[in-house]
Amino acid sequence: MEQTQSLLAEATQTGNTEDPYLLDDIDKIPFVDTPLHISASAGSTHFALKILTLKPSFGMKLNPDGFSPLDLALRYQQTNTVKRLVGYDPHLIRVKGKERYTALHYVAEVDDVDLLAMFLDKSPKSVEDLTVRGEIVVHVAVRDRNVKSFESASGIS
Repeated sequence: MEQTQSLLAEATQTGNTEDPYLLDDIDKIPFVDTPLHISASAGSTHFALKILTLKPSFGMKLNPDGFSPLDLALRYQQTNTVKRLVGYDPHLIRVKGKERYTALHYVAEVDDVDLLAMFLDKSPKSVEDLTVRGEIVVHVAVRDRNVKSFESASGIS
């Protein structure tokens, strides 16, 4: 395990993905910061897309804190990386992380209407995803008094 984490750190820092089994070894760990988590949170868009291409399952994987790579890119305000990841795989919007929050729930919570509109366009069914509290995106927007997100998520203009 420690050796895998050391190789992971080296691969992430150098961009070297030459070890053919490194990504498979990482994928076996249930909750881990994959190279995709690390590169997405740092805004290393090119490397993040390279990793997502090599190992699509990493896009759905949660780290020990319950966050997906897209969640981390959002939280670290790596907007270009967010857009490119979603453009590559719109299913990433529906990954259920900590408390079953999705990326759509998060953008409604922080009232980012531009990303909310993009996410709804790329993944219209994501509006139905429920958190552990049974909240859909509209509930999150109302709870946090985010009028613009509510209007966007509910289709009110």
